[in-house]
Order: sequence, then structure tokens, then C-alpha cells
Amino acid sequence: MNQQMTSQPATFQGSASGSSFYAAMRILPRAQREAMFQIYSFCRQVDDIADSDGPRPERLAALQQWRDDIDALYQGHPPARLGDYVPSVQKFGLKREDFLAIIDGMEMDVPADIRAPDLATLDLYCDRVASAVGRLSVRVFGLGEDDGILLAHHLGRALQLTNILRDVDEDAAIGRLYLPREGLLHAGITSDDPLKVMSDPALPKVCAPLAARARAHFEKADEVMDRNRRRVVRAPRIMSKYYRAILELLVGRGFARPRAPVRLNKASRIAILLRYAFI
Repeated sequence: MNQQMTSQPATFQGSASGSSFYAAMRILPRAQREAMFQIYSFCRQVDDIADSDGPRPERLAALQQWRDDIDALYQGHPPARLGDYVPSVQKFGLKREDFLAIIDGMEMDVPADIRAPDLATLDLYCDRVASAVGRLSVRVFGLGEDDGILLAHHLGRALQLTNILRDVDEDAAIGRLYLPREGLLHAGITSDDPLKVMSDPALPKVCAPLAARARAHFEKADEVMDRNRRRVVRAPRIMSKYYRAILELLVGRGFARPRAPVRLNKASRIAILLRYAFI
């Protein structure tokens, strides 16, 4: 990724959570692992376009080219950069509409930077950039259709809301504000200027409900994983535990200034990996 460290999709964040993705995926059998890294590569490439410093019309055109390439993949004549996706699409039944939803989500930041979206728009953003990734992923993991879609819905939102809470200052520095308008107004914050919001003493009142929402999604995701075979949910379980730990560190730190960066230490990451991958 570029060095902006924005609230990108949960599967390919910065170093701490990036390592959670790699750790979770490396335990998979080869075909699943290759499919997941293809999904990862696709997400990373379209996110790099959305987060680049290039002119907005050029970024929109580049994202449209990805849409055209996904269409070509599903029409049986994939472009070179998607040629090795064919076996994964066929083996795991990956859906065209989920790839396109991810592009749509990335594009939400391109015409203008997102600033204080309403809750419905924020939820749509989370669905596109995180839950759509989850819908592709659960097919690779082998979950049943209903539980797979449900897990993608809840875990994707839990991870993305955690990212938003973790990255509020980094996002504000590049002019983005993902905190919901309703939450800002409820806390008495009328500005949508990211830097002004970050300096407002009422910011914790905005973040607390989002943290509670993320926790609720984590709990619903746990319910789905608990009723499925351990081997099938090992990878999403590891991702969930990493991110839930980050959320709890954020809540423990609080959202008032100064907000020191939060990162899960190496020992905690190894403990999660050992418990849910091998034990």
C-alpha cells in the first residue's frame, strides 16, 4: 500500500493487522491459500488506485478498467493480470458481483474524500470494502452459503469499524473522516472538517457507540463460527481475534488526546495463532 495508512479494507491493513492476514492465510491448504492471496492482490491493487495522489478522473478511469477486466474474466476471456484467477473462480464459485462491490467501495473515496457519512452510507461502505471481501473469502474457506454470508456481514463490519476507530488521526491527516454524521451531531460536533473533529474534546462520545457496534458484530460473527467446524473457520477466527484485541486496546486507551498508536504486540499475536491455528 502507499504510505497514507488510511482506513482501507480490513484484509490488508498496516503491519500489525497485515501480519494477521498472512498468519491466518498461511495455515490454509494450497488451493485455498492461492485463492486468498489472489483476492488480497486484487483488493490491494484497486485500493492503491483509490488512495493514489493521481488526478481523480484518472483514478476513476483506472477503476472502470478493473470493472471491465472483471467482466472479461467472467465472460471467459480474462486479461493477463487476471489469468491465474480462473481456477479459483471456478473451484470456489467466487461471485462477480462481490469483486465489483469492492471496486464500488474503493470508488466511494475518489470523486471526493469521504467526510462524515450518514450511518447508511457508512454501512454501505463497510459492506463494499470489507463484507464483500468476506463473501469471497468464506467461499474459499468452505462455509455453507447462509452462514458464510452472515459471517461476512458481521465480521467484515466488525473489522472495518475497528480500522476506522484505529485510523481516525491518519485519515484526518489526508482529509478523510469516516465517523458518522449522526454520531457527530449527537456529541454536539457540527463541523465535518477532519482535523477540527480530531481536536474536539467530544470526540470520545462519537467513538464509543462505534466501538459498541463493532463489538456487537464481533459477537454475532462468533456465533456463526461457533456452530461451524473448527477447521473451516480457523482463518476467519484468527482475523477476528486479532482485530477484537486491537479494538479492546483502543477502548482501553480511550479516544481523548493524546491518542498513542495502538498495536498488538508480537507475543499476543503468536498466542492467538497458536491457540486457533494449531491447538
